[in-house]
Amino acid sequence: MKIAVLGGTGLIGSQVVRDLQAAGHEAVPHSPSTGVDLISGKGLRAALERVDAVVNVTNSPTFDEASFDFFRTTMDNLLAAAREQGVGHAVVLSIVGVDRVPELDYYRAKVLQEDLLKAGGIPYSIVRATQFFEFMDAVMSWSADEETVRLPATPIQPIAAADVAAIVAEVAAGRPLQGTLDIAGADTYTLDELGGITLAAHGDKRTVVTDGTAGMFGAVQGDAITAGPDARIAPTRYREWLAR
Repeated sequence: MKIAVLGGTGLIGSQVVRDLQAAGHEAVPHSPSTGVDLISGKGLRAALERVDAVVNVTNSPTFDEASFDFFRTTMDNLLAAAREQGVGHAVVLSIVGVDRVPELDYYRAKVLQEDLLKAGGIPYSIVRATQFFEFMDAVMSWSADEETVRLPATPIQPIAAADVAAIVAEVAAGRPLQGTLDIAGADTYTLDELGGITLAAHGDKRTVVTDGTAGMFGAVQGDAITAGPDARIAPTRYREWLAR
């Protein structure tokens, strides 16, 4: 298959390209650095020429209300180009529980992205992943100082980016799901617990303080962003990943 990967030079996209190529497909990475801009539409139709499937793992540069415009514009441009070029499968990477946290602008914007894809007239697949291992340092930085890291006791089920990419690649090369696949890591932690594990692994002497209002995930109620019983569980465990 020939598969276009939008956001193909980023953390997930570059690994999706690698996994697809290893499986024998012609996977082509696209991003502004390669001359393809989803916001303006520049280079998009040419990028989708004679493509069997398109994977969209691009992300909004902000988590605020501006993310609505980003996802609306980029999906409108993508779907128009895909319809014009006769693309037979569109895959989008989203977030587990994205429809259960209406307090977050970014999550509501991702729901908009999913809804646009579903209504776009192209066979589709949505892969919803839990939070990536690789983002833990950034999450802690939102509410940290020299002595402490404040984190809520929000249950999360983190997953390795490599596992996300492998499953996205598998879905892209398969038949359209016409639905959503949830994927998650094997272990569930509270975010403050995960922060303590991460600091200890890094030899960081700061203390984790449990604060239900800290950071973006303070808005999450209960287990809204953990996976349900039908989710596909990835093999990599967080403690093993930290030890590499």
